[in-house]
Amino acid sequence: MLCRLCGSRDLESVLDLGATPPCESFLTADRLDDPEPTYPLHVRVCRDCLLVQIPALVSPDDTFTEYAYFSSFSSSWVEHACRFVDEAAERMALGVRDDAFVVEVASNDGYLLRHVVERGIRCLGIEPSVNVGAAARDAGVPTETAFLNPETAARVRADHGPASLVVANNVYAHIPDVRGFTEGLRTLVADDGLVSIEVHHALKLVAEAQFDTVYHEHFQYWTVLTAMRALEKGDLTVIDVESLPTHGGSIRLWATPSANAGPPSERTLEILAEERRAGLHAVEGYRGLESAARDARAAVLGFLLECRRRGERVVGYGAPGKGNTLLNYCGVRPDLLEYTVDRNPYKHGRFTPGTRIPIHHPDRIAADRPDVVLVLPWNLERELTDQLRYVGEWGGRVVFPLPTLHTADLSRVTLPTDEPVEALS
Repeated sequence: MLCRLCGSRDLESVLDLGATPPCESFLTADRLDDPEPTYPLHVRVCRDCLLVQIPALVSPDDTFTEYAYFSSFSSSWVEHACRFVDEAAERMALGVRDDAFVVEVASNDGYLLRHVVERGIRCLGIEPSVNVGAAARDAGVPTETAFLNPETAARVRADHGPASLVVANNVYAHIPDVRGFTEGLRTLVADDGLVSIEVHHALKLVAEAQFDTVYHEHFQYWTVLTAMRALEKGDLTVIDVESLPTHGGSIRLWATPSANAGPPSERTLEILAEERRAGLHAVEGYRGLESAARDARAAVLGFLLECRRRGERVVGYGAPGKGNTLLNYCGVRPDLLEYTVDRNPYKHGRFTPGTRIPIHHPDRIAADRPDVVLVLPWNLERELTDQLRYVGEWGGRVVFPLPTLHTADLSRVTLPTDEPVEALS
């Protein structure tokens, strides 16, 4: 395996989760007797550039041609996108510029760009998944079905002109060709424009043993340091970074063409310093990840086995990609988790990859009144504790498996907050 950023052969293993099916390959009932291909989930760190990565064993073409994830099914994620559009429009005065043009890469079902459309700002989505791209167009969001690469970017720029703002939310981990994708971002953006990238922060992955954020769609895991190095290879310079609570802890990188860039902001330097203190600017900082993941697995399995010993009925909430990593790594089957539920109707009647746990509509929980609801998108604790408070009416418990396994307090009402939350992926 070669480092996909710098080409080095000097990579160190820091987390081996075994082999699992792709996390979005939900099974239909007529495929339950079919074999499933599995691929290693083996995280390594490059000793030369420190990029955290897994081998690119599952092609994005296989994953994203038809995709099971629709961003708009999480109202809170749509609200997060709306806040971003408001803030970006104010920051860049998009609403008063005649030449304003916003491009979103991996625009999904138009959950973000619909807010740009509502503002009357010219925009375009670039989305590889045929089915979710069609949903975006049906919602009135101009969308092209394509993967971003230098050729796609050059064609879009020739057809539509340079973009004032290029948005790439939760996609920079999903691309095996880091250099080509980054060059595409640079081609899309105007010389005085901005690129905004949201991505899960590897600092949180390591500090909280968030092993379930590792799945085959995620080819790499970013610190600010490694993201700066990657963007520099595409002639983009990071000038600002924000810390976000999304996906268990994310960063929002603001970059601009290097010829136009000034010095990095104070908060960029602060987050770099935080990474350095955590040891992540050296390989040694990643070496405790595997043992921490094993401890977390033991806690989840121990809890579920104790529930079974006591004769308690346990079901799940959510069927996100990260949940499938957790279920497969922990070896959880329907004998320990009877079923799970999800708001996305695409998943209803299907089964989780590898573990073959049935997926139902969320109404099933109230009908069955189980003893325990295990929440797989644990990163949505505040939002889902409120949604699942009714479980306490029959004495049921709502349990979150990570970062440490714990039972939610269903008696306390969560106060409203402006802090963004996110989708179930």
